Amino acid sequence: MPAARPGPVRTIAITGGKGGVGKSTLAVNLAVALGGLGQRTLLLDADLGLANVDVLLGLQPRATLAELIAGRCGIEDILIEGPDGILVVPAASGRRSMAQLSTAEHIGLVNVVSSLENALDVLVVDTAAGLNDSVLTFCQASQEVVLVVCDEPASITDAYALIKVLARERGVARVHVVANMVRDGNEGRSLYNKLVRVCERFLADISLNHLGSIPHDDWLRLAVQRQQPVVKAYPASPSARAISEIAAQTARWQAPIAGRGGVEFFFERLLTRGVPA
Repeated sequence: MPAARPGPVRTIAITGGKGGVGKSTLAVNLAVALGGLGQRTLLLDADLGLANVDVLLGLQPRATLAELIAGRCGIEDILIEGPDGILVVPAASGRRSMAQLSTAEHIGLVNVVSSLENALDVLVVDTAAGLNDSVLTFCQASQEVVLVVCDEPASITDAYALIKVLARERGVARVHVVANMVRDGNEGRSLYNKLVRVCERFLADISLNHLGSIPHDDWLRLAVQRQQPVVKAYPASPSARAISEIAAQTARWQAPIAGRGGVEFFFERLLTRGVPA
């Protein structure tokens, strides 16, 4: 574990209105890119029922969040070190119970992770796709929400739906948008503008920011097949350069002054062991 440093950790939730938009790929590569910038980074796989962060990184967990929640181990037992020194908290795949945690279990899980706060600069949370309570809880708990969208009607529609629920039900006032699998920056900006127009028409209580565009290239596909982050395997590729620029922007974000949420989620060191029943 890295040496302790005072001050709260920046938390970044990576989410998407639907599956298949590249959310987990961005989360993995963003975490590794931040690690390469010297940021002490923890990557939390919060897609609790269909976890794949460990697969994307070619890691083999000894235990997962399923064992943590069951009380069979502590947070230190499931941490894995990934590329550039990042720490990974793997979730379990194919366990229906993990996708149906109670609100108390969600809060407890977040607080368990918060016990690592003094050893981190950044927490990257890979949420599930959709509108379930897990997604909303982790987005609400984070200082920054990054929404991944691609240029297809279902992605845009579902992205808008998620933005609306986050704004009206969870008090999220700002969402960063990453346009993924686009031909170039112009197409990415056009996609972002589509989403902005819909939100401006129907939502007055949300601010959107275009964080960047990631081009679709064969290097990214090959890196996924090799179970390696593209920012390490092919750093000169268009997708890797785009993600590195996104990481550079997020590294410049100001650290939060205090936690957010009813129990200050990621910042209260309430629990050092398992999740409450």
